[in-house]
Amino acid sequence: MKNHIRRLRTERGWSQAELASRLEVSRQTVNALETGRYDPSLPLAFRISRLLSMPIEQIFEEE
Repeated sequence: MKNHIRRLRTERGWSQAELASRLEVSRQTVNALETGRYDPSLPLAFRISRLLSMPIEQIFEEE
């Protein structure tokens, strides 16, 4: 699954560690999400969506 998390995070000036803290996950999880090695669970996808104030469909897309 392709996502825009890295771009959205950097646009907000957040480090991976800061995003991880806001999402209550590890920095390694954020890194795995950004590199496409990990697809988030549905609850995590909703937390990301709420935090970024964007619909899930604008953050994640099928490849």
